[in-house]
Amino acid sequence: MHWRGNACLLAAAFIWGTTFVAQSVGMENIGPFTYGAARFFLGLLALFALWLMVGGHRRKDEAARSFRVGMGAGCLMFAASALQQYGMLYTTVGKASFLTCLYLIFVPLTGVFLKQGIRAEHWTGAVLAVTGLYFLCVTDGLSLGRGDVMELCGAFFWTAHILFIGRYAAKAEVIAMSLAQVAVVFLLNAATAVTFETARAADVASAWFPLFYAGVLSTGVAFTLQIVGQRTAAPAPAAVIMSLESVFGALAGWFVLGETLSARELAGCALMGTGMLASQAGGYVFVSLKKRRRRLAGNRG
Repeated sequence: MHWRGNACLLAAAFIWGTTFVAQSVGMENIGPFTYGAARFFLGLLALFALWLMVGGHRRKDEAARSFRVGMGAGCLMFAASALQQYGMLYTTVGKASFLTCLYLIFVPLTGVFLKQGIRAEHWTGAVLAVTGLYFLCVTDGLSLGRGDVMELCGAFFWTAHILFIGRYAAKAEVIAMSLAQVAVVFLLNAATAVTFETARAADVASAWFPLFYAGVLSTGVAFTLQIVGQRTAAPAPAAVIMSLESVFGALAGWFVLGETLSARELAGCALMGTGMLASQAGGYVFVSLKKRRRRLAGNRG
């Protein structure tokens, strides 16, 4: 049933969006890389348990190939998540969530460099998103804030991560691949934290709930919901549903942390959201009409 798949994706988007609050709160006493190491360690444990439950350890040849793909994806994921996490020291949860979701615009626009066709809705979405970015983040001095720049750079790395997954993961075992990438992100965060940060066990323990939420629920539960949802949901509407994490992130920042957005910033969020929907939903309509024409042609034949 499509509605069940869509419900799973909506639940995943809600968890990912509210995780922005957990990321912000969790860094009150610990550094971003210490937070990242603890978060992805918990996610690693959750995914490892899931991998054992589904019997992935018994498919050794498939697991080995999936691990190699996952390690490459993990390097990109570390760069993206580190920029996202560090940027949240200098920007709000609402801004971070919307800027992260710009990957919905960047992914189709990379077709220019890959010599793929770019449809009109992609350009429309890009123009709306860039306009929204200006209203949301650019100050009167025509400059982006430090945190906003980091979140924007992080969106480029999330784009690279999505493209990497799409290119190499078609034949990989999903949970094994995710297990490997989360392991790489954990190790890189841990190495960076040991080198540049000082963390006490008591400080890490004090952030146990944000870490649990981001590690187990975001990495383990939401990832599983995404797999279940995308078994029945078509890619374009699935991407639209998952992009709602930006809305949930902004609402969570307002409800939990008391963050507020000015009228100008709200207008920027609205324009960015419209651009994301235009970029994805337009493609869905195009594909649906194309399939309908093929069915009609087949019936006439």
